[in-house]
Amino acid sequence: MSENREMNPPTTSGGSTLRRVGIYAGVLGLVFLLGLVPMWLTARERGSERDDARKELTLARLENLISGAALDAGRGEYEAARQQTSEFFTRLRAEADLRDRSAIAPGRLEQIDGLFAYRDDIITLLARSDPSSASRIADLYFAYRRAVRSG
Repeated sequence: MSENREMNPPTTSGGSTLRRVGIYAGVLGLVFLLGLVPMWLTARERGSERDDARKELTLARLENLISGAALDAGRGEYEAARQQTSEFFTRLRAEADLRDRSAIAPGRLEQIDGLFAYRDDIITLLARSDPSSASRIADLYFAYRRAVRSG
């Protein structure tokens, strides 16, 4: 029996099993990270694209409001034009107040702030059903487009 004992080495302690589990956990963690990083980068890129699309949509909605007001005023629908113009200025003010988070580029905010000087005059002309309000709104529309699209 003594010969049989010498041929079989004693069983390993729990330390080697613990080491093996640690290696497996490390490899599993590494594989997880290798899968997570590309997905995180893609999600970050898509989030940035979504934010850019939202900014463009905000600017397009503002442009639609003021162009609709110009069309309504040109057709003599002054009350509808007044409401749209008022909504345009309300939304434009809210967007401009966001400053760094605004859809309006920081370099363009100064030009946008200048548009508010026309607000009271145009709304008053529309409230009086003055035909000259149509050309004033059209001028505002083109000033807005220049301000938003200028480099």
